[in-house]
Amino acid sequence: MATPFSHLDGEGRARMVDVSGKEPTRRVAAASCRVRLRSETVARLRELPKGDAVAVARLAGIQAAKRTSDWIPLAHNLPLELVEVEVEPDAAGVRIAAEVVVTARTGAEMEAMVACAAAALALYDMVKGVERESEIGELRLEAKSGGRSGDFRRR
Repeated sequence: MATPFSHLDGEGRARMVDVSGKEPTRRVAAASCRVRLRSETVARLRELPKGDAVAVARLAGIQAAKRTSDWIPLAHNLPLELVEVEVEPDAAGVRIAAEVVVTARTGAEMEAMVACAAAALALYDMVKGVERESEIGELRLEAKSGGRSGDFRRR
């Protein structure tokens, strides 16, 4: 039998998961994504007309992680203890990675994913004036630890 979706009630309606009975534990989540760019654009990331795209993307990711419950309707508002966002240019574009740490009753997977998504969107906004064909993709959870469901690490 399939596991029921935790965000649906018995009638199939969306609901916020009740975590009030769970003990707070330390939780860590990591996510990543890619922004594909031409090599000429990658070479100019720190000197674009709008400014340093790498710095803007990092800050956008951190800010968005702190506001995940504003992005994701059923997400809990978590007291984040750490948000790290790395924006690493390479030959094919930019790899974005985020790690989030929290001591809470629910995990930080969505916060890590939102950090990556927002950083990628901010980067896209920074480069769109010089490259219209950039692509955002490969957004995924890389690892999580803590909580009842146990640890996960992408192979």
